[in-house]
Amino acid sequence: MTAMNVVHMRVKPGMEAEYIRIHEEMPPIAGARSFSLVKSGERSFIVVAEWDSMATMAAARPAMIANLDKLRPILEDLGGGRGVTEPWSGEIVLRMG
Repeated sequence: MTAMNVVHMRVKPGMEAEYIRIHEEMPPIAGARSFSLVKSGERSFIVVAEWDSMATMAAARPAMIANLDKLRPILEDLGGGRGVTEPWSGEIVLRMG
């Protein structure tokens, strides 16, 4: 079953262009069907990726962590013990449109 992950991040002041540039230069990850970067507020972004399956997404974790490691220096801690990311993932159970 197709899977999706959604990750919220907030960049440090003045780092939005750098954050976008780093994403533009990241290589594609095997098993990812699509990737979107959404600006969700001032210095806040959401990464949305669709995967062939939960297993494919799990297998891609090392590549996703390697990409995150490039971003860490420009990310703010989200507070509340969340660290610099707030990730969610699961299987798509309904798609409309």
